[in-house]
Amino acid sequence: MFLYKIDKELSLKLTEVSDADRLFELTENARDYLKEWLPWLDFTTQVEDTKEFLKGTMKGYAENRSMTTVILYNGEIVGTAGFNSINWSNKTAYIGYWLGHEYQGKGIMTRVSRALTDYAFNHLKLNKVEIRAAAENKKSRGIPERLGFVEEGRIRQAEWLYDHYVDHIVYGILAEEWDLK
Repeated sequence: MFLYKIDKELSLKLTEVSDADRLFELTENARDYLKEWLPWLDFTTQVEDTKEFLKGTMKGYAENRSMTTVILYNGEIVGTAGFNSINWSNKTAYIGYWLGHEYQGKGIMTRVSRALTDYAFNHLKLNKVEIRAAAENKKSRGIPERLGFVEEGRIRQAEWLYDHYVDHIVYGILAEEWDLK
């Protein structure tokens, strides 16, 4: 089992189907909050939906296409983060994440994203890490900005969120830039 210790409070663990109950509980508790920026809430209405998602993440990892982890904060699952996809040809990983509402404001996602970026460069030997966030999602955009990612551009109408499109801001950092941090 993959377990990556970040610090005394935080670790990342590869997803397992047994994580479904807790992840679904987090989703239910923050549904309205998460729905502002995540497009999958209407498709996650029962724990079985979360189990299917987890099976998909496990398959992606087994096929070396992605790596999704649960975030453990003081031993408790509080969200997910990982590489939504890994492009081995271009040596690029794309970080995605979400966190239970009650765990925000503790620096968790910044520390997790820093650890994932380190892992991408130092263990996977990738050249670039990207984070994309909705243009109006200031909290999510703050993470790559705090970590020194470069704002590379805007993708217009990149994502459909229930009843409207949102633009995405693309942030990237190269291995040679990360080494300077």
